[in-house]
Amino acid sequence: MEESTKKHRSGFVNIIGRPNVGKSTLMNSLVGEQMSIITNKPQTTRHRIIGILSDDEYQIVFSDTPGLVSDPAYKMHEAMNSFVEGSFHDADIMLFVTDMLESYPKDDPLIEKLKKVDCPLFLILNKIDLKKPIEIAQKIQWWNSLVQFTETFPISALTKKNTELVQEYLIKNLPEGPAYYPKDQLTDKSERFFVSEIIREKILLRYKQEIPYSCEVGIDNFDDDGVLVKLRAIIYVGRKTHKSILIGKDGQSIKSLGIDARRSIETFLERRVFLDLHVKIKENWRDDDRMLKGFGYKQ
Repeated sequence: MEESTKKHRSGFVNIIGRPNVGKSTLMNSLVGEQMSIITNKPQTTRHRIIGILSDDEYQIVFSDTPGLVSDPAYKMHEAMNSFVEGSFHDADIMLFVTDMLESYPKDDPLIEKLKKVDCPLFLILNKIDLKKPIEIAQKIQWWNSLVQFTETFPISALTKKNTELVQEYLIKNLPEGPAYYPKDQLTDKSERFFVSEIIREKILLRYKQEIPYSCEVGIDNFDDDGVLVKLRAIIYVGRKTHKSILIGKDGQSIKSLGIDARRSIETFLERRVFLDLHVKIKENWRDDDRMLKGFGYKQ
């Protein structure tokens, strides 16, 4: 039997775009695992999260970045924007995700950055299920009149319409190269990180207004004996009033939050979980360099 001459392909695929256009949904669909939390609220993704898709003949290292914060109010926002900025410099392929509901001015700074991308650049037009074909065609024409995209894909990340086609073209455009990670590895993030993200997702879903955006979750203790995982998590907030709202009357709100989070963590870890939740006030944590470093926003 002749030995296969097919070369192994690998590369880094960075996903960029504004908040809430479906970047995380797309990456989760392509990787086949829930790497990034998904809600309908902006700033859901705060970190640069790696998702790895491997086969015998290729490895795609996806990078889901936070949505670009146009007017940073805290050092945390500046750190989130730095994740986006870095994605322009280390990509083998760039995916720019927009959707049928948002609009850009022609002189938007992000468009200017896209014009300077020197690697294959795909336009991913999401949420096509919400508009008519003529409107989709007009939006595609508008974008391609501004930026020279390598490929254009109208998709619905939620229903996975055309996402397999995106994957097919990504593999075709990957450079030849080795596997950068073990083939069975799905991400570069730890279980601790994903547990904290699950808890933060539940906060985003359960609380309104400023509360979810003033919170960060730290895992103080992670004890796994193979059967039961004992977790102690700290929810940091910026104000005393936020702590009161999180806890709720007679502790009912945080109790419900804990039950909901524990169930999802058990599904993720595939083990029984004991979750001990606490709330601490840390004023101005979003501008505290030491805290931001501890949460992984800074080196």
